[in-house]
Amino acid sequence: MRIAANKSGNLAEWRDWQTPTLGDGDGGGDTTPPTAPSGLAASGTTSTGTSLSWTAATDDTGVSGYDVLRATGASGGTFAQVGTSATTSYADTGLTPATTYRYQVRARDAAGNTSPVSGTVQVTTQPGSGGGGCTAVPAVQTQWSTGYVVQPLTITNTGTSAMNGWTVTFTLPAGHQLAGSWNGTTTVSGQTVTIRNVAHNGALAPGASTGSVGFQVNRPSGDTAFPSGYTCA
Repeated sequence: MRIAANKSGNLAEWRDWQTPTLGDGDGGGDTTPPTAPSGLAASGTTSTGTSLSWTAATDDTGVSGYDVLRATGASGGTFAQVGTSATTSYADTGLTPATTYRYQVRARDAAGNTSPVSGTVQVTTQPGSGGGGCTAVPAVQTQWSTGYVVQPLTITNTGTSAMNGWTVTFTLPAGHQLAGSWNGTTTVSGQTVTIRNVAHNGALAPGASTGSVGFQVNRPSGDTAFPSGYTCA
């Protein structure tokens, strides 16, 4: 306790406990990082891409997203961030055929805290088609005021050697949402849809096609637009 004089000259007590102090939680913000994601796995690997999935991390205030890290080679090299995801999956594209890559994932919370990295998953992309290529041609099977079905989405090997996998991408018009798909592994990023082969329809001989792939889309009532920009690799 301290004694001080007020403006009138009277003595008054000034108690130390009257001095405000900041508690541990005041102004300190969230400093607890999320747990590390688990169960990182890869699937649908083609010559130029792969699909990653993992089990969600946990956090005291909630996970806001994930960073995807990649290193080239079966060992060595440096992991660098190649993308982010707001969900527990990520499609990595633009890879080099017949090349080994390693992946890790870490979680972020709204305060910017990052988790330890997940375990590592390793993939090796398939060999290129050797001067080949492919096309993806859609056919609208049916449509209604608020949606449509594309069936088949015909993928054809236009090269001179066999294909061991394919990846099709296309763009949905604004306001359109993918409602479902079949006979392909599908990922969506914004309005871009990527469909990769599954086990039974990835191998195509030169000139061969698969017509088993299809998808359904919901759209605003009265909108008559369809997806565009189909590419196949």
